Amino acid sequence: MANTKQAKKRAGQSIKRRDRNRSVRSETRSVLKTSREAVETVGSVGSVSSVEAAADPATAATATVGAKDVVAKAASTLDVAVRKGVLHKKTASRLKSRIAKAANKSAKK
Repeated sequence: MANTKQAKKRAGQSIKRRDRNRSVRSETRSVLKTSREAVETVGSVGSVSSVEAAADPATAATATVGAKDVVAKAASTLDVAVRKGVLHKKTASRLKSRIAKAANKSAKK
């Protein structure tokens, strides 16, 4: 335990920051997970709907638009994490690039 007044204050500040960072990190991880799942779903829907696309092209188009929205949400959430100092700028850039690459790959199927 802290002995001085300043050390006690710093310990309290550290706890507050830890809790704040934990919530941002948790939200970021959740959004990344859902975006990866959405991209994989579009990929599987895209490969299955090649036959269905002739009958109903709206199905494939809706799935692709939904994936784009999810990827945009992931990028926004990563940018927030960078602004709050939870993630490094290049880490967020790398993650955004990977999600976008996977989304583009699944959209081409």
